[in-house]
Amino acid sequence: MPVSPSRDAAFSLSGVTHVFGTVRAIDDLTLDFERGRTTILIGSSGSGKSTALRLLIGLEWPQRGEVRCDGEPLRRERILELRRRVGYVIQEGGLFPHLSVLGNLGLLPRHLGWNRLRVAERAGELVEMVHLHPDLLGRFPAELSGGQRQRVALMRALMLDPPALLLDEPLGALDPLVRHELQEELREIFRRLGKTVVMVTHDLAEAAFFGSRLVLMRSGRIVQDGSLEDFRRAPADGFVREFLAAHRNLPGAAS
Repeated sequence: MPVSPSRDAAFSLSGVTHVFGTVRAIDDLTLDFERGRTTILIGSSGSGKSTALRLLIGLEWPQRGEVRCDGEPLRRERILELRRRVGYVIQEGGLFPHLSVLGNLGLLPRHLGWNRLRVAERAGELVEMVHLHPDLLGRFPAELSGGQRQRVALMRALMLDPPALLLDEPLGALDPLVRHELQEELREIFRRLGKTVVMVTHDLAEAAFFGSRLVLMRSGRIVQDGSLEDFRRAPADGFVREFLAAHRNLPGAAS
């Protein structure tokens, strides 16, 4: 039977199974995400980490089990309400190419009744937070660099000041120098805002940089849940040891 979610959980998956055709992307998964904490989902391609994230925001729906947000079961009729309370960032940003930066930022707020001045004021607060030049607000996504597009995607996710952020490989498509710069900035933003953050990455060094809680997945199940030091000191099985050995750029790893 599914395990009851923790009262401190911002999100929870209880006995969740999600199938694509004959493939079990998520296999009887039970997992809580604590409110106000950064949790990193890691694993190889096909491990189920991105599917788990999409289940949390209702972009996928489980065939079995239950998804909860703030203790309440996720219901199809309340999905739009949920998405107003959760910022979502994907790889390469997912910006609308026909809208300017300010147009992308204001799309949902304007739908909710914000006027132009309120949208502009909030955008002004966020450009400072993510270190984006205000002059870029009038540009279109194609006129921005990859790093700038990801900054705009983060701003869009933060426009309504949601209590939670979900990020799916947000830095995966960037070159190493830009990725390193944005890692530093994102971690500082997470610390400053104190929001619930769930982030997906395949990079163990990046996972350890962002969060003290790492959840390693394989074939839709949890292999190990803990800190990087837990993984090193007491790997759950041979797969964890192999996963660690494959990441030679980990802090303290032998070169």
